[in-house]
Amino acid sequence: MNMSFGLPGTGSVQIRDVTFYSGEYKLRGRLFCPHRTPTAVVVLNGATGVPARFYEKFGRWLAGTKGMACLTYDYRDFGTSVRNMPRQSSTTISDWGIYDQEAARSFAVASFPSLPLWVIGHSLGAMCLPFQRNLDQIDRVIAVASGLVHFRDHPWPYQGLARLFWFGPLPVLTMLAGYMPGRVFRVGEDLPSGVYWQWRRWCTQRGFYGSEFGKQLPFPDWTGVQAPAKFVAVSDDVMTPPETVWRLMQCYPSAPKTQLVLRPGDFGLQKLGHINVFSEKSRDAWDQIVG
Repeated sequence: MNMSFGLPGTGSVQIRDVTFYSGEYKLRGRLFCPHRTPTAVVVLNGATGVPARFYEKFGRWLAGTKGMACLTYDYRDFGTSVRNMPRQSSTTISDWGIYDQEAARSFAVASFPSLPLWVIGHSLGAMCLPFQRNLDQIDRVIAVASGLVHFRDHPWPYQGLARLFWFGPLPVLTMLAGYMPGRVFRVGEDLPSGVYWQWRRWCTQRGFYGSEFGKQLPFPDWTGVQAPAKFVAVSDDVMTPPETVWRLMQCYPSAPKTQLVLRPGDFGLQKLGHINVFSEKSRDAWDQIVG
């Protein structure tokens, strides 16, 4: 399906529903394109449990204001890409962060072979790039609120909520239900149990995902990303505090790196936070993210 759409202050944007495969899984997404020839193609890798529709206004803004094509998509067995309901799904968070992100990148390259390729990763969206193949395809990385977080890194009182998320009733109910019942607990969308358990392991051990190298995870290529990489932290992000973003930054030793901290007061806002940095009310911050 093709549509045209424009936000106030942007040019007209063409929107196309697309599908592509990650292994045997069909992933669904949307491609936002300016009417003129794009200057680059952006793959927007979303955060854990955040549907692709949340990023659509950012994608439209990129196309209409910056003249870039932008691909948003849902990971396997989530959002519009559901094949198996959460209880029947064997999907893990590394399936999302490695194989689905890699498939989205391959689709973008095939769709726009002559354009520079950018990867904008929100949270999970930039954590697993060193495990992926063909990293020399990438011309620029922007990691937004993406970090290696141990639950003790969270400030209080949010740390109390994180402890409940990992050690309270939620793991018990996940075991009983066969999936993470996020909607019941009002902590986001329902997730496959494999996503929750692997996510839990990463966030409750000091080495984050290091104990899984060569097991649940392939061995990483820390030097694989050599394109310029920008690491964007949000000053009031209690889920991924700035110091955890800088920790992830050390996993990109061969990339020329820049750092940016977004502060809500700089944009006339009382808060930005982890998720809403990509909401329309934070639009004034998007220029700094992309610029």
